[in-house]
Amino acid sequence: MLDPVDEKLLAILRDEGRASIAQLARTVGRSRTSVQSRLERLERQGVIQGYTVRIAPEHAAGAVRAHVMIAVGPKEARAVIAALFKVKQVRVLHSVSGDVDLIAIAATATVAEMDEVIDRIGAIAGVERTTSSIILSTKFER
Repeated sequence: MLDPVDEKLLAILRDEGRASIAQLARTVGRSRTSVQSRLERLERQGVIQGYTVRIAPEHAAGAVRAHVMIAVGPKEARAVIAALFKVKQVRVLHSVSGDVDLIAIAATATVAEMDEVIDRIGAIAGVERTTSSIILSTKFER
């Protein structure tokens, strides 16, 4: 269970992943040793799974991004997910409720390549239909 200090640390790291232990400690009003111990515990517990960099969309490899909504046949989800994992252009895959079962976020260098990726996703055994939306811009990301 996360306490308010853990929650505040996570919020800071979401906004500034490169914040130093000293900066974090000052912000949450704890010692550097205490903050380091908390971060290590959160990592061990799997709350923090890693640290990454967010690249501005105009500099990101794969300038064309799309949300691909995927409807999956009954009892086909496991096989479809395994097949989608092999499509390197699929960067993120969400299981969702509603009219579709999965939403993939794909990234490619060109629109033509995105067209091929979407066709490839639609051809996976177990995929009943896809609906795609090209991302025009990202207004913010946290």
